[in-house]
Amino acid sequence: MASPLPARNPTEVQMSQLVLPCHTNHRNELSTGQLLKWIDTAACLSAERHAGCPCVTASMDDIYFEHTISQLYLSPAGQQDGRSGVCVGQVVNIKAKVNRAFNSSMEVGIQVSYEDLCSGKHCSICKAYATFVAQGPSGSKVRLKPLTPQTEEEKIEYSIAAERRRMRLAHKDTLKDLLTRSPPDTELETRDGSGAVPAEKTRVESVELVLPPHANHQGNTFGGQIMAWMENVATIAASRLCHAHPTLRAIEMFHFRGPSQVGDRLVLKAIVNNAFKNSMEVGVSAEAYGREMSVSPRHINSAFMTFEVLDQEGRPRVLPMVAPEPGDGERRYREASARKKIRLDRKYVVSCKQTEVPLSVPWDQSNKVYLSYNNVSALKTLVAKTNWALAREKEKVRMYTLEEDKFLSFRIEMSVCIMARQAFSLLSNLRRRHEWDSHYASAELVQKVDDDDMIYHVVSRMHRQESKLQDFVILASRRKPCSKGDPYVVAFRSVTLPTHPPRAEYTRGETLCSGFCIWPESEEMSKVAYYNQAMPGYLNYVTTNVAGLSSDICATFEACEKFLLKNKEDLISRLRDF
Repeated sequence: MASPLPARNPTEVQMSQLVLPCHTNHRNELSTGQLLKWIDTAACLSAERHAGCPCVTASMDDIYFEHTISQLYLSPAGQQDGRSGVCVGQVVNIKAKVNRAFNSSMEVGIQVSYEDLCSGKHCSICKAYATFVAQGPSGSKVRLKPLTPQTEEEKIEYSIAAERRRMRLAHKDTLKDLLTRSPPDTELETRDGSGAVPAEKTRVESVELVLPPHANHQGNTFGGQIMAWMENVATIAASRLCHAHPTLRAIEMFHFRGPSQVGDRLVLKAIVNNAFKNSMEVGVSAEAYGREMSVSPRHINSAFMTFEVLDQEGRPRVLPMVAPEPGDGERRYREASARKKIRLDRKYVVSCKQTEVPLSVPWDQSNKVYLSYNNVSALKTLVAKTNWALAREKEKVRMYTLEEDKFLSFRIEMSVCIMARQAFSLLSNLRRRHEWDSHYASAELVQKVDDDDMIYHVVSRMHRQESKLQDFVILASRRKPCSKGDPYVVAFRSVTLPTHPPRAEYTRGETLCSGFCIWPESEEMSKVAYYNQAMPGYLNYVTTNVAGLSSDICATFEACEKFLLKNKEDLISRLRDF
């Protein structure tokens, strides 16, 4: 008898769209605007399945197109057949499901792939995250029921959704901080600017009348339609710079600031903010007017889109420079350069798989949010794994191992008679770790990034090459629970700082992923767990403990319990207002 299929996520929506002539552009490619409509529709239906009431799009995170649609069609022989774009009759598959529900908003994850019906070939097009808000009568917000993840993948997405939400909220501050610290002449390029195109020549303005077919089932202008209109004017602006047909590579967050209704006039504006060697950024906005266009407009949406122009071999062409307009044009020019750096940081640190993230990523002010995200999300991903195996149990200390992705990870846990927030406060301060961990000689706080992120210089008592002590530069990121059931988290990873280069008296060590998770079990009891993705230099130490040939790790964790019990009373008065 065949085994039953696994239970399907009740919020999951699958959409398969056959590409018709009305969906393609002048190059016979599937229009990106049409794709955005389908993405928004699938995501909205998923959100409404969970909320049980109407939902509206609040934002759409950065979308990076892994393949341009035109690159996906291959002949049966594996060669590009000369046709640009997905041919009519091919299929786009979209899967959307709610990753996590907060108070009145929820994150929906969307995966988009392409299917060639003739060859059976499948390719990923893009992955996106959208935020939706549930709305009750008269537009009032609705408090959402919590979502319970079931599979390992769902648990990982659920856990990391809180970090993505934190990163969204910090984006504007990150950009502002980068611009503040950058000297005003940093945007000048070294290319010959004699042929620079005035930005004013790329400006586009277009008006759309919102009709009933453009509205959603609530009578508001369909968010996917607004995004499609914005993509259209952005493409025109990009074409005016390069006098060619550009390819959309990335979209920086769509942020819906308010609704529009049937009968509104939507004015869409676009202009090339900056052109780099092989890419350009186009800024685009949407404003809504009522019947009287003399009345002040309502800012509906804004986004930034990155385009390239590909030659016949599919390689990016060199683009002409842009001469910004004085005043606001120069501001947008500089902001485009800052956003490019932020996008590179995000792609370098956030979009990589954990096994692809390099050790000791250089830390600076512009990538602090993304390094913190990577630090915490890597630990949360490790915690959410389901195939941990109990390797050893000594009294109340339990040790588990996980072999995956060429890494051996271990987890050690025990229940301690201490409030979770007390344990969180004590274990997140690396300067006190030497009081219970005999491997730590010292930990110096070298930079307080903010209340939740600190950088320490740690000296270990463990010897490596030439009998030298090891040292580390560690980013410690701490998080309080986002909602009931979440643990307190303290995550550690290596970074590099110009102020603390490797020194001759130490062997520089590195840690990829480690840290504590603390769950309250009752008012006075907590489960404290330590996780570590063992680096090659520590494998012998870890396997010796796993095999029972040493009890050093268990003894260290028992010392941790004594430290917590000894110091918890000192924290009670300080934590009353925590």
